[in-house]
Amino acid sequence: MPTITALSAGLIGLISIVISVMVGRVRGRPGGVSIGDGGKPELILAMRRHANFVEVVPLALIRMALLEMNKVQPNAIHCLGAVLVIGRACHAYGFGNEGPLSVLRAVGAVGSLLVTVVASTWAISIF
Repeated sequence: MPTITALSAGLIGLISIVISVMVGRVRGRPGGVSIGDGGKPELILAMRRHANFVEVVPLALIRMALLEMNKVQPNAIHCLGAVLVIGRACHAYGFGNEGPLSVLRAVGAVGSLLVTVVASTWAISIF
């Protein structure tokens, strides 16, 4: 079992819970929307934050697990996991913020892209 990736997946799971709760809180407000976004900017933002997370994270974790199963150095997997976890937390926090906090979104996006590029390139090189 790819135990290092499992650690990253567990930490990422905690971030996912927080992001999901954020969507639920917006939906549950008076006049909330149970299906769709109702054209409400705050709900659209929360939904996109969650969707972006779900669009990026699963494939990154799969790539990490494949590398780990192919006996890539454990420290390299830990580094990829740390960048992914920290990056996704930064991205979620900075998503939709203006000013200085918006930098966190960019940091998170770059971190996620870095994990994707490194893990993908490494996986190809194993072939």
